[in-house]
Parts: sequence; structure tokens; C-alpha cells
Amino acid sequence: MKIINQTNRTLLFEEVNPEKLDLITLVGDVKELDSLDDDKINEINEHLLVESFEEFLRKFSPTIYSYYNAANQKVVYTSKRPEGVPNDGITEIKLNENNDFLKMLFTLIDTKKSQGTENVDFKFENILDMISPKKVMEDIKQVRKEINYLYSKYEDLDDEDPKKLDLGDKLNIKFEEASQNYNNVLGMLPLAIEDIKTRLLLGGSQEDSEAEEIQIGMLTMGDDGELKILEAPKEEEKALAERGEEQRNALVEVFEEDYEEITENPTGYVKDLVVRTFAPISTPKTDIDVEKEVQNYNNYLEFYKNTKDDFVKAAKPLIEKLLGIKMFFEQYETKNNNMKPELLVTNSKPEMLIKTNNKPRLETFLNTVNAKNNFAETIWFGIVPNIELDASNKVQTRRQRFKGTNKTKKAKGNTLETLTAILDLCKDYKVQVFFNFEANENTTFNDMATKGVDKYIEKSKILTNQEYSEYAVPCLPNFTVIPKDKSGVVLDSKMLYENEGVVLSKAEEDILKLWLEGVYIDASYIAAGLVAAYQCPDYLRERFRKVSTSYPGVRFDIESGDNALKATTTLAKEISGFTNVIKDSINRNNFGFVFSSENNQLDGKLIKRITVYKARSLGMTDDIFDSIYKTIMSTYIERMLRFKTSDFKEDKIIKFFSNNPKSQKSEWISNKGYVNSILQEGDDINYNIDPESNLCQLDLAFNGNVKNLEVEITKSSATG
Repeated sequence: MKIINQTNRTLLFEEVNPEKLDLITLVGDVKELDSLDDDKINEINEHLLVESFEEFLRKFSPTIYSYYNAANQKVVYTSKRPEGVPNDGITEIKLNENNDFLKMLFTLIDTKKSQGTENVDFKFENILDMISPKKVMEDIKQVRKEINYLYSKYEDLDDEDPKKLDLGDKLNIKFEEASQNYNNVLGMLPLAIEDIKTRLLLGGSQEDSEAEEIQIGMLTMGDDGELKILEAPKEEEKALAERGEEQRNALVEVFEEDYEEITENPTGYVKDLVVRTFAPISTPKTDIDVEKEVQNYNNYLEFYKNTKDDFVKAAKPLIEKLLGIKMFFEQYETKNNNMKPELLVTNSKPEMLIKTNNKPRLETFLNTVNAKNNFAETIWFGIVPNIELDASNKVQTRRQRFKGTNKTKKAKGNTLETLTAILDLCKDYKVQVFFNFEANENTTFNDMATKGVDKYIEKSKILTNQEYSEYAVPCLPNFTVIPKDKSGVVLDSKMLYENEGVVLSKAEEDILKLWLEGVYIDASYIAAGLVAAYQCPDYLRERFRKVSTSYPGVRFDIESGDNALKATTTLAKEISGFTNVIKDSINRNNFGFVFSSENNQLDGKLIKRITVYKARSLGMTDDIFDSIYKTIMSTYIERMLRFKTSDFKEDKIIKFFSNNPKSQKSEWISNKGYVNSILQEGDDINYNIDPESNLCQLDLAFNGNVKNLEVEITKSSATG
């Protein structure tokens, strides 16, 4: 660990925010350059390197842009800043942990993890409800409660009291939260929807309610002792309304002033809405135009449903990337952070990186960080998600007799040709690339449980028997956050204005529902995240008894023994398991980095997490796909050999492999027995120098299977 201090830095070939700097731009012109200078690498790291999801959100600020089209009265959403639209006409929606959609997905993943419930039994609707207007309003009410609490304490203190000044700082933050949507009418819609319901349905529950006339009353006993609620005298009603209202009125003034100061085009209706939301009245208004308010409510609800639907369509591809990146970091589930996985985001589309004019920039960057004996910046792994997978042929119909699947235009995936070009370059710098086919309902655990792995093998054939094959790691199946058939969100019901009052409609057609069309995570993020995690000795020490702190996890074989049951993913099981027929097929082919959702026990405890079943690359030995550790291990040994022998000097190579107790080989042999020993039982390492060709042949034996490496030796003066 003193020489190679990290073996898990990962390069993500993906665009996240086109408004931010990317690897192509930062590297710049590389004509006549062999490598980049240290300042340039530091600049790249400053902009593109992250070691947590929180840091990723800060550096890349993933954003969805929206603007209003007056021609068709619609809100338009796009993941790229729209050209031709003035900046003051564009609203930026930051996709961070405060975004209601992302917050809902994070909560869902955490809840599933804590329950360990399979998809078929999990109550998705209970979590999906978080993006309905009433749940958004609950968050607003919490902010309101905190504002009222802080304001009451603030008002009770003297102006110069330091405590009052501290409370003023906290109030400023809370008002900033409250004012986020003053200029965003769409953001105010959930408030308006719930506000109308509160005012019109004040006399009953929201689920089954009719509006009733409200008169403030008082409880009395009649002449015969009977209980009666009599209308309060006007003076007493007024006293009731005024009691405790002084503080509220002061808060109303603050909100009114704040709204008018911040809002570009203030309106009386929205100002009243803000005040009612954050400083609600204690008695209902009687001068409500009920018919108009019902019309507003239904219009708001319909508009909210349509715009939310458009937002989801535009934002989902980016949100699924964010989920993948979050899951990459979450696989490092450990208390210590001695070898924390790092992610370097290219922030460029993979197809852009391998264009003729850009490829030399990527090559120069990799040459700089991977072809030196300074291993702090070395890239060990790569992630290329979302490779296109041809769908099965669909029967074409002459006319649509019944309403069928609404095929929304999906975001374009990465092509196999792009992946091939990336692999061909990465092999030269010994970067092992994890990839997966597009994440949708056709590449899930459910699909693989019924159809097996044949389509993945068939699609990957072109990548086998190539020089880069051992650096290609197909990951399957993809992970399901919300299944397509369970992705409906009930927003609310339309309101009806009838002679007897106002009611929420119970008719099926009046229930407004939003369909998310399923949310999925690319398996390559989780596979790369898990492999990057178990490179750290501290991660292994929390799961295994015998771990050496001197070595990374390059020789750790997750397929061996109970290793997969101890080093699990952080995600909950999705299905009850694969049938024996499917498992036999997986075992027979030994193909890919395969995840498993099986019923397993370890030391009497149920394993409720998804585990690794196979961890293979597309490299082959004796017609069997190789375990990924063989490539990681051989890369580690070659880099150690280069460092220790001053770039393969012959005399130092001989010393490296000598029987001297202090030689590197002797040290590795004497430290067998750990789960991360460089040489395990049954392993061996030998060399043969051919003086005529000036080559050194390395034979790495992994439990009987031999892997060959070849390096060009440097003749020392002593050996002529």
C-alpha cells in the first residue's frame, strides 16, 4: 500500500451537465504532447473528480430547464439549456436532494433496503405518494411550523440580544426556503391545490367531504340541561379571532413584504396564497366564490398532472444517471475511509470522446495518469452505461384498434461501436470497463428469471476474442427502483360543485394519476462501485476475519466461498430467485458480472441484499470466461514490477523473483492466508527472460490457471 496507495479510481464515460466543463475541454489541444503537466491534472481533478454523491451534486449541479410556451399554453422541459429563449424566461430546476422526485426515489431505495422486501410485495404506492400535492404541502407545513416557532421566540427578545440575532439568521434561511417558488407558478400549484381544498372542504375530511357553512360557536347547556352549540356573539367571535392574532399579523406583513420585494410580477392572488400558506388564518373567509374556486382547483390539478408528466419524461434519463452515481458511492458501506472510491466524470457523451479529433485528448489524459510510476492518479476502472440492446421484433399493425402502449421517445443509448472504440483505447492503459445494456423492463431480474442470459451473450459476441476482451465486463441484470406496472402516482381527484355543496369526485375517470413508466439503475454503476469498494482493506476487515492492511483487494475473488454473501450490494432483493434451469445456464456459460436475488443464509441470518453470482470479463482461458480479479491482479503485479525494477531492468527483475527472503515474491508467498493476499493458496508467479528478443515472460498461476504477461526488459550495464 506504500507504493500503490489506491486501486479503485473509476472513470465514468457519461455526460451529466453540458453547462459544466468536461474532459475534452479541460484537456484542450494535445498536438505534439505526450502527457499533460501536473497543473492541468490538478485542474481536471478540481472540476471532474468526486469522492461522494454530495460532492458530485455540488460540482456538477445537474439541472432541468423549463420555459413557458404562450403559443400552446404549455410548460416545456429540457435537460439542455434551451437556445433562443432569453435567460429571464428560463427556470432552472436543480436535481438535488431537495427535489421532491429525487427525494421520493432515495426514500424508496432506503425503505426497501431496511425492509428487504421483494418487488412483488413492496407497497410502492405508499412512497410514490410523496410527489402528490398533499405530500408536498406536508413539507411546506413543516417549514411553516419552524418559521412560526422561530418567529415567536424572535419577537420575545430584545433587539440587540445575541440570541435574537442568531434566531434572525435561522429565520433568514427558512424564509429563503419558503421563497424558492415565489416566481415559479408551477412550484406554487401544489400550494394552490391544497389551499382550495382546505378552504372549500373545511367541514370534513379530504377523502369524503362536503362543504358546510361554518359559524364560530360556543358550547352551552339549555334550560333542561341539554348540550347546545350556539352561534357565538359577534363580539366574542371577534375576540376569538383576535386572540393570538397579533403575532400572526406581524408575520403576515413580513411575508407580504417579502413576496412583493422578491417577485418580479406580483399578483394579489398569489400573495394571498403565500400568506395563507405560511401564516394561515384561524377563521374561514365567507366571501369565497365557490364555483370559481372549484374551477381553479380542477384547472390547477389538470395542469399540475400534465406538467409533472412532461417533467418526468424530460428528467428521468438524467435522474437515472444520478441514481447510478449515488449507488456507485453507496456500495462503499464502511466506517473507515482509507481508500475511498473516487469517480472522475468525463461529463462528455462517450461518442464525443472517441471522435477522431477528440480521441487523442482522452489518450493523452490516460497516458498521463496511467503510464507513470506515480499511482495516485491512476485510473483502474471505467463505466460505460446504457448500451443499446435491440428490442425483439414487434408485429406491425395496419391500424390501432385498441389503445396500446404509449411509446415515448426514449433517450438514445450508447452504441456497441462506441463501446468497442473505448475498450480498444482502455486496454492500452489497463482500464477495466464495466458496461451494461439499456436499463428498462426488458433487462431486469424479472426478465432474466424467465428468459435467461442468452440475449446478453449474443449481443456481446462481437466483444469476445479481441485484444481488449479481458477489459470488457458486461453487467447484468439491471436494477429496478420502481417497476413499470407499479409506477402510478395518484395525485388527487377532481372537485365537483353540486347543489348540496362541494365534493371530491369518486368517479374513476376523475382520479388524476401520473405514470412514471418505471425507474431503473444501470448495473455497471453498482458492479464498479462494489469492486471499487472491496479494493479497500478496511472495507474487507469489516466483513472478513483475516485481512492484511498491506494489500488492496486486487486478488479478492468475490465468487469464492461465502465471499459474495459477506460483500453484498446495498440494494434489497427484487425477486425470490432464479429457477434451477436459469442458474444452470448461468453456471454453464460463466458469462458476465451477474447479480443474484436469491434466498441465502449466512451463519443463520437471512441475506436480504442482492449479491454477486458471477464476476467474469469477456477474456477467455480454455473457452471459459475469466474472473475479473485475474486482470486486476496481473495489472497490479505488472505495475509493482515496473516500479520495483525501475522500468523492467533485468538485474532488478531477477532480484524481484529471487528466493531472497526480502524479495517481493518471497514477501507475497510468506503472506498467504489472508482474504486479500496477493498470492493465495494454489497461486504462483514465475518468469523467463529471453535474451534474444529482450522480453520477459511472466507466468501467473491462479489456482492452476495460468495467465501470461510479457514485458520488454531494459538491459543494465552490468549485464551488458
